[in-house]
Amino acid sequence: MAIILYARRSVERENSISCETQLAYCRSVIKPDEQDEKVFTFVDNGFSGGNVNRDGFQKMMKLVRQGKVKKVIVYKLDRISRSLSDFVNILQEFKEHRVEFVSSQESFDTSSPYGEMLVKLLMVFAEFERTSIINRVTQAYAHRSEMGFYMGGRRPYGFELIPTVIHNVKTKKLNPIPDEAEQVRYIFEAYARENLSLRRLQDTLMAEGKQPLNGSSWTTAKLSTLLKNPIYVKADSDVYDYYDCRGVQMVTDVSLFTGENGAQLYGHTKHDSGNADWSDMKLVLLTHPGIVSSGIWLKCQHKLEQNRKIGNSVSNSTSWLAGKVVCEKCGHTMTTIKGRINKRGEIRRYFNCTGRSHKKTCTGPKVTIYAGDLEDMICECISAKLEDLKETECTPQKGNAAGINDLKLKIRAIERSEKQLLDVMLAGGFNDALLTLANQRAVQLERDRLALHQRIEAQKSRRATGIAVNLAQLWRTAGDKRKKAVAMAMIHKIFISEDGSTKVLWNL
Repeated sequence: MAIILYARRSVERENSISCETQLAYCRSVIKPDEQDEKVFTFVDNGFSGGNVNRDGFQKMMKLVRQGKVKKVIVYKLDRISRSLSDFVNILQEFKEHRVEFVSSQESFDTSSPYGEMLVKLLMVFAEFERTSIINRVTQAYAHRSEMGFYMGGRRPYGFELIPTVIHNVKTKKLNPIPDEAEQVRYIFEAYARENLSLRRLQDTLMAEGKQPLNGSSWTTAKLSTLLKNPIYVKADSDVYDYYDCRGVQMVTDVSLFTGENGAQLYGHTKHDSGNADWSDMKLVLLTHPGIVSSGIWLKCQHKLEQNRKIGNSVSNSTSWLAGKVVCEKCGHTMTTIKGRINKRGEIRRYFNCTGRSHKKTCTGPKVTIYAGDLEDMICECISAKLEDLKETECTPQKGNAAGINDLKLKIRAIERSEKQLLDVMLAGGFNDALLTLANQRAVQLERDRLALHQRIEAQKSRRATGIAVNLAQLWRTAGDKRKKAVAMAMIHKIFISEDGSTKVLWNL
């Protein structure tokens, strides 16, 4: 039979007593007649007492359950657990296996009813203290985010941390490092270009000698992490909408997203059946200037998302429409499959519903959707779109992105006013005269909102350039890579119905 010394250092308190010191206290209460007993030590350094999923603790309990332990010694009760329910269960297991439980700093006898009551009472206070610490940390963290403080973590590439004062509080803010910031801009602008994958971007950076300034090498994982980070974006209303529609908790009001400052995303994503749940994530607007325009940054996000949707399937590479074709019945992506050689010696490709082949949840279209036929049809549709675009008389305009963002912010302000008006109306207390005025105000707000939307669309239409002329001419001789890039830009989804009919949802 052995004696176990157990120590745990808290993650909630950086200044908590070290595990080495705890073990020293534990050894001091070993009785003289126990000096010859086998002594095992188990340590969990940097673990919360809120749960029992700790490596050292689990190893100790394994020996207890095997009946190899006569005594467990800890520095204090809460080293075992700060959860009352967990502690009661642990104490019960100790009783079942005749294990004596000793605290070096607390005197009690768990074999007596009074001692057991005392232990449980001490654990109530330990659990209360833990909950109080967590609440204080959470509240402080939330307060920091609301004030626009940098939320911590490793220094992002492109920035340095410099001391500053925000709202009379000493903290640190991000400051762009010119050389690194220029390289960040280069990476975003390069990846935003069509037909440039992360792998090709990595190769391009290496070929041009554009290595990280810390001496390491770029990897596709590093590049992906950098490209996803809102730290770099000049966050405007479009960036706000990007995260808002994904369920992210928006800490900063949309009116402050003026396209000047970067933002920080923090929290944890949850994954269910391959889908990311961002509901526990928070986005806060920071005080440092952004590096990359929102248009370039968002283009990179959509490209990264599209690449994730397409995946690494080998069959996807057999059509330039890969990732765009969707089964209307079940909503799953349709991938291309090579069929058998026919009598003419041809191998025809056809689209297959993944909901049918992989998930077994769909019967798919009742007719065969040949990839070549669908590509020909879509090719004609794109050609017609480009010709229409060619005929459009447009005046190129630069620098109107800020104007569009201002209009979007005004729409947001109107939506807030509408919500406030609705809340007041629902609260009651209106007489007929006030209700009439409220309805008139609601009608006027709706008119203002529609007028702003029309102004936005008008400004967007003036953005077009003569590039459509070139695209229309080049499309007829474009290769598969070029066609795929154009399809990615112009087409949102191609829906295939059960009877084989096709519906194209355009981005333009």
